Amino acid sequence: MDHTQSIIDRQPYGRFHRKLFLLSSGGPFLDGFILSIIGVAITGAEKDLGLTTFLEGMVGAAALVGVLVGGVVFGWLTDRVGRQAMYTIHLVVLIVASALSLGVTDAWQLIALRFVAGLAVGADHTIATALLSEWLPSNRRGRTMGALVAMWFVGASTAYFVGYVVASSGGDGAWRWMLASAAVPGVLLLLGRLGTPESPRWLLSHNRPEDAREAINTAFGRYPTDAELTQLSESEPPKSAHLSELFKGGYLGRTLFAGGFWMCQVAPAFAIWTFYPVILGEYGFEDGNTALLWSVVVSLVTLAGCLPAIRWVDTYGRRPVIIWTFVGVAVSLAVLGLFPGMAAALAITMFVINALSLGGGNILQYIYPTELFPTHIRASAMGVASSISRIGAAAGTYLLPLGLDTIGLGPSMLVGAGIAAVGTAMCVAWAPETKGKPLHESAAVGPRPTAAETVIVR
Repeated sequence: MDHTQSIIDRQPYGRFHRKLFLLSSGGPFLDGFILSIIGVAITGAEKDLGLTTFLEGMVGAAALVGVLVGGVVFGWLTDRVGRQAMYTIHLVVLIVASALSLGVTDAWQLIALRFVAGLAVGADHTIATALLSEWLPSNRRGRTMGALVAMWFVGASTAYFVGYVVASSGGDGAWRWMLASAAVPGVLLLLGRLGTPESPRWLLSHNRPEDAREAINTAFGRYPTDAELTQLSESEPPKSAHLSELFKGGYLGRTLFAGGFWMCQVAPAFAIWTFYPVILGEYGFEDGNTALLWSVVVSLVTLAGCLPAIRWVDTYGRRPVIIWTFVGVAVSLAVLGLFPGMAAALAITMFVINALSLGGGNILQYIYPTELFPTHIRASAMGVASSISRIGAAAGTYLLPLGLDTIGLGPSMLVGAGIAAVGTAMCVAWAPETKGKPLHESAAVGPRPTAAETVIVR
């Protein structure tokens, strides 16, 4: 046993970790479900509510704007009042907002409810990721946090499948039931999360060692020795959370990197995911239900892209995975943009390549922000990075239908390829390697990468 590691890093990955992962993964599942189901429901809502192109873009972007606001506000709040206290409250908001979708009669009601649901999703990004990462041993953190992201695509795939079933069997107003269905997994997740112990790292950073001792006993079935608790507390000195720290000194660069690469990933991705049925229709899938089935397939392929990358981040490292997946996204979108009149089969092939690359790269979205910042500002950093990314996602989701109407399909895909190319360059220049490091080491601000480290992909 390596006694230089903390009690959390030495603890074998076991029943508590698996349960915490399952409960934390409900957040990304709901995120994927809520943000994807609108792409299925938008056709029915357009008919019933008389949505213009402007209002359609607003409906698509509203939840993303909510995620943006929720990430910043609840990230800071989670660092101030604790992870456990916030772990369930936001789910009540999500459940209510989803259920109220059944009574929507006006476009602005729908936009408002989508914004509120996005607030709750943004909160969960910060709460669940901070709590899970702070309980995980360092040798399992990469793959487990990566698997957390993979649940987003499980949620998205489920949304497309539910949408297909409801659209095939439902009558007028079926889109309302699609949106309200998110309340069901929300209730199950809320019940499951009750009683989850607080992060001992957060408790120690707020000078509460006895509470940390109790939390460790609840999780692992034994109390830490005085030496073990002292060792952990030395890596988590008491310190107040100040959002301004993210924009000072060495953490400013990390904030820009974490938010920047995430934004370059999701700006084209969310636009495509939200309007998959519409985009696939442009490539020859005229039947709406057929397009929905292909949406399920592509979403599942994206999930498949996550699976090898979950291993690769702990074997090859975080840096090569994020760089080469960006290359795959850029190339596939460029081909789709340069040849918009291609056969449907070839278009699907490019979307599959795009989906595999997106899936592999997206697992870094929860890994880097949690590893690059210390406990007292970790949730805030996750919230800010998520919010920065959602600026691009909301803009892409709002602008895509306008782009299809004005500049056309090909140029719209080329814009996405250009954004992915920017993300590639950003990661070549700035992506650090944090594989295998304890949290307090990966979060410490050290010297900048050498010239070799910023050029060579290892």
